[in-house]
Amino acid sequence: MILSRRSAIALAATVLTLGVTPLAMAQSVGAAEFATRSNDAGGVRVDVKPKSVAAGSAWEFEVVMDTHTKPLDDDLTKTAILVGDGGRKYAPLDWQGDKPGGHHRKGVLRFPAPTEPIKSFELQIQGLGGDNTNKRVFKWTMK
Repeated sequence: MILSRRSAIALAATVLTLGVTPLAMAQSVGAAEFATRSNDAGGVRVDVKPKSVAAGSAWEFEVVMDTHTKPLDDDLTKTAILVGDGGRKYAPLDWQGDKPGGHHRKGVLRFPAPTEPIKSFELQIQGLGGDNTNKRVFKWTMK
């Protein structure tokens, strides 16, 4: 990554003022660089974007679900799982968002931070909209 002179000065000022290392700063803002992943199957569209994937704190994913055909009654704390590139699985800590029901839901799905170094990860959601045969997989690679 090449920084402009202005960005380098701002980074140095932050490091000096807050005592934040450049690596910690990159990990804390890294989620802003992850693209939204989408899946549109079984009449339910799902958009997922990592909000926070910082080491040592809960990982957060913004989830938006839309449908015009069936109610969104799913409990994502029971149907979602975070999988690291080593195959280790993490169950959600909680869902902070819209309650089950309706045709449009959004919120934040939180997971414990992985305990091993991660190069890539995926969020899997099973059976949205009552379709238990459909597993949605959203993948990202660390930069």
